[in-house]
Amino acid sequence: MADQGEVKLLKTWSSLFGLRVVWALKLKGIPYESVDEDLTNKSDLLLQYNPVHTKVPVLIHNGKSICESLVILEYIDETWSQNPQAFTKEGREQEEGVASIAENLKLLEAELEGKKFLGGEEIGIPDFALGWLVNLVPVFEEILGLKIVDEERHPSLSEWSRRISDIPVIEESWPPRDKLVTKWAAIRDHFLATARASSG
Repeated sequence: MADQGEVKLLKTWSSLFGLRVVWALKLKGIPYESVDEDLTNKSDLLLQYNPVHTKVPVLIHNGKSICESLVILEYIDETWSQNPQAFTKEGREQEEGVASIAENLKLLEAELEGKKFLGGEEIGIPDFALGWLVNLVPVFEEILGLKIVDEERHPSLSEWSRRISDIPVIEESWPPRDKLVTKWAAIRDHFLATARASSG
C-alpha cells in the first residue's frame, strides 16, 4: 500500500464534486487536510496547484496536484488500492476501523435520504464514481465475517445499492463474486502476514 504522505483537498463547502472526493478519502481511511476555498478570492495555494483553470476540487498528495473530481477519484483508487481501512487489520484495529467506516457511511446515508440516486431521480456520475461500494462491500463483509452496511443503520444506502445492482448493464458487468472473494482474501492474508512479520 502506498505511503499516505501529506494529503490536502482544496474544495468549496457546497460543491458536490468536492463532496465525492471527501467520501472517497474517508471511506478509504486516508487522513487529509481540508481547505475550503472562496472562489471570489482564490488562495495562493489554489493558484499554485491549479494555475490554468483555478477550479476546485484539487487533491494535493506530497506536492503533486490532481484536478477534476473523477480524475481525483481514479487517483485515490489506484494510489490507495488496498484500503478501505480495517480490511488489512485484525483484532482491535479491525473493530476500530469498521466503526470508523460506519461513521463515514453516514455521510452517504444522509446524502441519499429521500433520493433514488445521488443525483436525484436518475443515475449519474456520482453513482458510477461510488458504485464500487455496491460491488466490493459484500465481498469484504464475507471475508471479514461481519456486517458493514445493513438495513437498520443504512436504509437509504441499502436501497441505493439494490437499485444500482438491478440495472441490467451494471449487473451483467460485475466480476465473478467467487473470484473477487478469492482475490481480496489473498490480499488481506498477505498484508496481515507482512504486518505480523514486521512486528515480530
